Amino acid sequence: MRPVLVVEDDRKIARVIKVYLEEAGFRVVHSEKGKDAIENAQREPPLLVLLDLMLPDMNGEEVLQEMKDIGDFPVILLTAKSAPEERVAGFALGADDYIVKPFNPREMVCRVRAVLKRSRKEESPETPVISFNKGLLIVDVHRYEVRKKGVSINLTPTEFKVFSTLAAAPQKVFTREDLIEKAFGYAFEGYDRSIDVHIKNIRQKIEDDPRNPTFILTVYKMGYKFIGEKDA
Repeated sequence: MRPVLVVEDDRKIARVIKVYLEEAGFRVVHSEKGKDAIENAQREPPLLVLLDLMLPDMNGEEVLQEMKDIGDFPVILLTAKSAPEERVAGFALGADDYIVKPFNPREMVCRVRAVLKRSRKEESPETPVISFNKGLLIVDVHRYEVRKKGVSINLTPTEFKVFSTLAAAPQKVFTREDLIEKAFGYAFEGYDRSIDVHIKNIRQKIEDDPRNPTFILTVYKMGYKFIGEKDA
């Protein structure tokens, strides 16, 4: 079983996390420093990473970026920073969830399970490959891959979930709350603006001109919709 990698320099907190995750059936690997965590992830890609942002040797945001370069596994941030802008910044870097200290260990386990559930590639719609605009844009659900003009576009797991939710229902308007429910599987109270960050990042990767999008449109005072034409 691939491990859950816990990156936390507070040994008491790490011990509590380890106990609860192991009771839930997970194998846990613990690193106290960012450099060690990166080496562990390179040696054995984890199932998921629980990452403290305040580490003794590296900035947590730097570790997150390194993790995203290593592999396509979800990352949940652990931090005492609770301001909305801090949370949005974490999502902008590619985090899949955000847990504020102090936290309930049982809720932490539930969040780990929820993030893993939505990131599993085998959980997909009946149609695994969807083509738009005469093959210009391809969404491959089984591979968690989007291709434009034959070139693979590197979306994070959360970005892919948001994008594939929109693409599965062309012309349908989704509110931020709709997308949160679909992408995250449960409510993120107060996090609705994080969807704006994800949409911005997706547009930067998919659109020729992100300021004049041709795939994902903003619907004033409502939300977003995908306007690609689905091929027969």
